[in-house]
Amino acid sequence: MTEIFNQIIKNKVFMTTLFAWAVAQTIKVSIGVIREKRFDFRWFVGTGGMPSSHATGASCLTTAIGLEYGFNSIYFALAASFAIIVMFDAQGVRRAAGKQAHILNKVMEDIYWQGRIQENRLRELIGHTPVEVIVGFLLGIIIALLAR
Repeated sequence: MTEIFNQIIKNKVFMTTLFAWAVAQTIKVSIGVIREKRFDFRWFVGTGGMPSSHATGASCLTTAIGLEYGFNSIYFALAASFAIIVMFDAQGVRRAAGKQAHILNKVMEDIYWQGRIQENRLRELIGHTPVEVIVGFLLGIIIALLAR
């Protein structure tokens, strides 16, 4: 078990990707603190916001693999395909789900104020705008290049 843990810790591609994700989440929390003038731990573990940590992690992983194994390797092709899916999902499907949650929350609010129902609010900030994904994408590439 110790040997497996040591191998993971020594895996530069993996550790760089984790670091990139942590940087993106830290930036996201910092922006939230500045904007809201308060700290909310959910910003650190939650989804949505600027920059996209999904895009940061995926692009960092892809770039680090390309630098390590070559941009013509099967590893890079797998990572790049994975990154495209992750970034498409982050700004497409999950963003649409967040918009639907926003509308449903308004409907629930209207029903609640009429005294008919009381339910928990749905999470609205679960996806990313294209700009948040692009910034996350670029951040991941920069971190992978700097870690080299």
